Amino acid sequence: MRRLALAAVTAVVLVLAPIAAHAGPRADPGVFFGLGTWVDVYDAPAYRSPGPTAAKIAARGVKTVYVETANDRSPVDVVNPRALGLFVDALRARGIRVVAWYLPGFVNPTLDARRSRAMLSFRTPKGAAFDGVALDIEALTLKNAALRTARLLALSRMLRAEAGETPIAAITYPSRGFERHPTWWPGFPWVQVTALVDAWIPMTYTGGGFKGYDATYGYVARSLRLLRAAVGPDVPIHAAGGVANRMTPEELKAYVDAVSDEGSVSGWSLYDFETTGPKAWAALAPLGTG
Repeated sequence: MRRLALAAVTAVVLVLAPIAAHAGPRADPGVFFGLGTWVDVYDAPAYRSPGPTAAKIAARGVKTVYVETANDRSPVDVVNPRALGLFVDALRARGIRVVAWYLPGFVNPTLDARRSRAMLSFRTPKGAAFDGVALDIEALTLKNAALRTARLLALSRMLRAEAGETPIAAITYPSRGFERHPTWWPGFPWVQVTALVDAWIPMTYTGGGFKGYDATYGYVARSLRLLRAAVGPDVPIHAAGGVANRMTPEELKAYVDAVSDEGSVSGWSLYDFETTGPKAWAALAPLGTG
């Protein structure tokens, strides 16, 4: 079994080797700062009316929209590229930055590499590229954690080497999540990934799972403290909370207080735009727009 695992890891390295040997220079992480919101591949209404949706997002003071281009189960490398491009153009026309994200499964390294590259090569009808890209590191389908880690690092090195000046973020389960569920990803490579990204985006989701102010505050605050300890003082952190419509007013306040009290968080958002109502937007007001 150890021999088979070694062979599998070697195969991954060979797939990505021509461009994964060295990490590239760090890029400007400012795209991940300030108020954000999220649109995934299932949010069809956003794409059906790109102009009105972009206007609504702009009215909230959002600085960056995070859009999902695909996941490893999608039938294509970029889902609905024409509609996505029109949406991105509508956002950029209002001065809003756009970061793409892809959710790799780590089961098919060739597919993950191709779909990660698709974020970098994507262009809108007006010729615009994404302002940043991110890997959504949460798939646990591949049960061999060591092999999963090897594939994550190979993919991250590839993306860093090819991204040039395009900033990269790592979207992850929060450190507290790994602490509560140690079998999810033993030995998660915080230090190695930190060397390859420009920002971290922990999914500090509590809606539906943590009831009340204290439980929500405690989970978010500890998640941010553990992440900061793991990745060091310099790399920016964008705290993603949510899911927005599953959080009560006191839980929304707890998320905002925990982010504010941590003191070094550079960006904040609730997942996702479709589920963020007026009360949730109002709850975010004390954090400002950045």
